Amino acid sequence: MKTLKMNIKKGVVKVSPDSLDDLWHLYNIILKGDEVHARTTREIRVEERYARPKRGKRVPVFLGVKVEKVLWDKSLNRLRIHGIVCKAPEKINVKGEHHTLNVAMNRPITIVKSEWSKHQIDRLHRASRAKGAPLIVMSIDDEEFCVAVLRQYGVDVKVEEKTRLPGKLEAEKRTSAVRGFFKSALKSLEEVWIPLRSPIVIIGPGFMKNNFAKYINGEVSDVAGAVIDVKGVNSGGLAGIQEALRSGVFTKALKHVRVAEETKVIEEVLERLGKGRSDVTYGFVEVEKASLFGAVEKLLLADTALREAPDEKRTALEKLMREVEQRGGQITVISTEHEAGAKLLGLGGIAALLRFQMG
Repeated sequence: MKTLKMNIKKGVVKVSPDSLDDLWHLYNIILKGDEVHARTTREIRVEERYARPKRGKRVPVFLGVKVEKVLWDKSLNRLRIHGIVCKAPEKINVKGEHHTLNVAMNRPITIVKSEWSKHQIDRLHRASRAKGAPLIVMSIDDEEFCVAVLRQYGVDVKVEEKTRLPGKLEAEKRTSAVRGFFKSALKSLEEVWIPLRSPIVIIGPGFMKNNFAKYINGEVSDVAGAVIDVKGVNSGGLAGIQEALRSGVFTKALKHVRVAEETKVIEEVLERLGKGRSDVTYGFVEVEKASLFGAVEKLLLADTALREAPDEKRTALEKLMREVEQRGGQITVISTEHEAGAKLLGLGGIAALLRFQMG
């Protein structure tokens, strides 16, 4: 993400998203009540005296909207920001009308907030510092394979395919079937890799992952040079990827990928709860109580809990977040696009790691 202008005192930040991950960050930063300004197109109707209005002509224009809703369209790589026009050229006379801004990669937007929280500013800085391509994972065993892209917001599954290989007693048939299975897996992997040119990690149980890595090396494919690691997990498919995230298999490769950080902190919450420790809590009432004592070291909030909350509940959440930050606590908004976020939702969408034990 390129930060083009930042004046926090005036509440104004101008950015240009570079990637799908940047759009995800903006999706979590832009909230109802904010203003967003960007170039867009608008249908303008020309009215003539004593005649029906002529059919509108769509023209480029710079508009600002007071945000009512933000939608994230992953398939089209864009955000749709719907709201009421609050700034427009006088000649087109559209103030007060509804409009939707389409925010795409490499198209600058200006965000205006009455107040920027520390965690929102930190998120912008983190997005600006983020470098390198996302990680591609091939998770394979003798029953299925899954090709996914590990992005900042979660696991973006691209291809899943199941198979039924002949048993080991039918050696000739099995060898032929495995080769066909590998051919299909490589084709899928190439289709994901070619537009991204990202590093690849192959994971899975047993020898299948190693045999697939050898198969790739024996084929005329640029993909072979992109494989940076082969790691063992207990399952293939999407389950293997989720296991690898939980167990830290990707720690080195995912050093700067947010999904790994979020998975790690949620696993810490669950581990402390599982041991019956009192330096962890969850649910709004209990977390708020811990905050009043200055006990919250890390506040963990599901993205949907904040974005989809009714106005009254959101006000209460924002007040809690300010209190935590004022007392030196950290805030992490957890994506519900991956398994760890779903686990946090199971705890009510809010939890906290505490500085000290609370009875």
